[in-house]
Amino acid sequence: MFTSVLMIEKALTSADVEFVTTLHGDEPVSFHVLLQPRGEQADRLLRAIDDVALGELDEAVREHETPEGEEARSMGERALEVSLQALRATGDTADGRLVEDHPLDALKTVVEEVGADEVIVLTDPHYVEEFFHRDWASRARHKVGVPVLKLFSHSKA
Repeated sequence: MFTSVLMIEKALTSADVEFVTTLHGDEPVSFHVLLQPRGEQADRLLRAIDDVALGELDEAVREHETPEGEEARSMGERALEVSLQALRATGDTADGRLVEDHPLDALKTVVEEVGADEVIVLTDPHYVEEFFHRDWASRARHKVGVPVLKLFSHSKA
């Protein structure tokens, strides 16, 4: 069985689930999902710049409405459960947890605990962080000791 650690920031879409579950053909995969809610990972300015870069001006104006704190945690728990159910529905195994602080430390720990074969980082584009190589995938490549695949989410959830 192939073991993947999947880092996400929102619920997986059906297209995302199909994409990650077919990466290894018919080989069964065990997914270990880490979700850090979007409201907790970056400040509003960086999120607004990303929205503008994507041409989503309406989203940039509404960044102040992004949930934070307990509301972000609650939404994150729901997004994680939806994602786990969708992965399991394909016949693969999946477990997961929310990450509130230091996502790369949590990633390294999980990779070691489960003997992961790879890490998949599946997020919306984050242009500022990517430009400066401060995004999860760029930083994880130097920390986890297994291949890191960076994918962009297929659509907004």
